[in-house]
Amino acid sequence: MPRRTKAEANITRETLLDAAERAFFDNGVARTSLEQIASHAGMTRGAVYWHFKNKAALFHALIERVRMPFEELIEEVDEPALLDSPLETLRLVCHRGLTRLEQPQLRRVHSILLHRCEFFSDINPLEMQNRMAQECHDGLYAQFCKAHEYNLLNPALSPETATHLLQSTLGGLFHDWLREPDRFSLSEKGGVVIDTLFQLMSQPSSDQRSSR
Repeated sequence: MPRRTKAEANITRETLLDAAERAFFDNGVARTSLEQIASHAGMTRGAVYWHFKNKAALFHALIERVRMPFEELIEEVDEPALLDSPLETLRLVCHRGLTRLEQPQLRRVHSILLHRCEFFSDINPLEMQNRMAQECHDGLYAQFCKAHEYNLLNPALSPETATHLLQSTLGGLFHDWLREPDRFSLSEKGGVVIDTLFQLMSQPSSDQRSSR
């Protein structure tokens, strides 16, 4: 019985998060009340407070539900053949990340964070964006440092510059797509851009070097 009660509590929590996602996306975070979220979920305000201290706690849980820790993406493409290929690992991670971001739930939540969330009470969207960007930077930089160590990175690029170049490209692609997600496929168009960028960032082959 306790196990069933815990499972039911988890279902209630997820239902509240789903309702908050819809309400935040439609109305913005500041203009959405806990009463509205409870109503969307078919519950009482007390049910919201049972699971979340306040709206900020609910909002943070919503963001956490769709986070893509860099380490997890690395683990998904962690194959023995890629141990000595940090650039190829990164390229595949980028493709996987872009594909995931096209999922409706991830698109909506990131759109809320970037375009529908004002500074409100103890909700600071810029701080959250900066933290996520720093986590991404650290993961990318570690891989580019390996590529530099293995002499795979274009000598014109330092690991820090390569990191900034890739992160700026990913951010630009994602922001452009979020404005009009039906205009192009993030995974397809973004994938072509990413593949081209990695060709430019890679150490030129001996044939390419000799032809210069």
